[in-house]
Amino acid sequence: MKIHFWGAAREVTGSRHLLEINGKKILLDCGMFQGRRKDTEIKNKDFGFDPKTLDAVILSHAHIDHSGCLPLLVKQGYKGPIYSTFATRDLCNFMLMDSAFIQEKDAEYMNKRNQKKDKHAPQLVPLYNSEDAQQALTQFYGIGYETAFAVADGVVCSFYNAGHILGSALVHLVIKEQSSGKTYRFAFTGDLGRKNLPILKDPTPMPPTEYLVTESTYGNRFHESMLDAGAKLKEIVNRVANRGGKIVIPAFSVERTQEMIYHLNVLWQKKEIPDIPVYVDSPLSVNISEVFINHPECYDQEIYDEFIQNRKNPFGFGRLQYTHSVDESKGLNNINGPAIIISSSGMCENGRILHHLKNNIEDPRNLILIIGYMAENTLGRKILEKQPMVKIFDETYNLKAEVEVMNAFSGHADRSDLLDFISKVKDLKKVYLVHGEESQGLSLKGFLGEIGINSVEVPNRGETFTIEE
Repeated sequence: MKIHFWGAAREVTGSRHLLEINGKKILLDCGMFQGRRKDTEIKNKDFGFDPKTLDAVILSHAHIDHSGCLPLLVKQGYKGPIYSTFATRDLCNFMLMDSAFIQEKDAEYMNKRNQKKDKHAPQLVPLYNSEDAQQALTQFYGIGYETAFAVADGVVCSFYNAGHILGSALVHLVIKEQSSGKTYRFAFTGDLGRKNLPILKDPTPMPPTEYLVTESTYGNRFHESMLDAGAKLKEIVNRVANRGGKIVIPAFSVERTQEMIYHLNVLWQKKEIPDIPVYVDSPLSVNISEVFINHPECYDQEIYDEFIQNRKNPFGFGRLQYTHSVDESKGLNNINGPAIIISSSGMCENGRILHHLKNNIEDPRNLILIIGYMAENTLGRKILEKQPMVKIFDETYNLKAEVEVMNAFSGHADRSDLLDFISKVKDLKKVYLVHGEESQGLSLKGFLGEIGINSVEVPNRGETFTIEE
């Protein structure tokens, strides 16, 4: 068996790992890279392999940096199955279509703008369009947690709850190598979640595994306690509201948006924050919240009791408004006085959040609240680093708004979570660290060595390893 690392290798986005087993090719995730525009185009278009030669795709979860290039894979000739959990399939129904729509609209916006400057400017073309996304969705097969299914000859897969977002899965493969007759176990965490987060169940322990591919996003960092998150959010909302400012929150439409709504709901019910409007400006978030409502089997006990037994919607409250149309979104630019605007995309690379940042970033009364991971070279990372000037739609803006970071809302395991999870995997022989910046992966490799796990690799993009029993 061979494994080729074609994405999220010594970087965070663009998850793609190719397995060659018994003459078959199985792709783990097919994510979109997010970063510098030039790098993004090259890395997203060049898979490193011919999509027509693939036999199966296994998708760990719906986040765009794990699923976002599936329509491009199909566009380039992949015709096989895409296996995921039921909730992941339902999320992708909206997320991949939304991704295509955003690309189409962003290209249209930039082309109009560039044409005004230069009539001969080259036309920007989306990676894929809505038809490509629709075709990819027809190739999905939903599978329940802890239900074994055959992926290819000699390869049986089971999904276990990763606790990262709704439907996220640990991918566990039992592989019988035909040439040697030997059987071994291989696993991929996708993105590993944290314990004791609101809404979702905790990650399921990984079954016995010899070879493990796992994320390292926060391989050398610790998160703030979720127990302190409510108090800090309360302080931020009151402080900004008192000075008449707006709070702009870039948030992934899946999980981070719902968690933020949940916490604001709790504070609002307790009357611990002022009665100011809260807008979720993302048509995708409206649809995603509906998917959440349709999958209560993924909830932890507290949310399950609140939603099922008490008949309360944890994703809606009195001052919360979901915007749908472009006109409603534009109308938010005319708000006078305090407000909270939650909008996607989470790393500030596309979507409606760019327009809200453009309109609010130069007002010192306002605050940009960072609640998720920001990959290198994204606009979100530049804001997080408080760079004095940033570019939005190729125009330069002064960062005068206050910036706050709350990593308590992160859905990724931190260093202590990762070490605890990996150390409890039985029969472990080898670990491959992916989905983390180089410094994070190398640091986590060192910490694993300190607890006696020494056979650890931090692959480079394009690197191949042969697994032999």
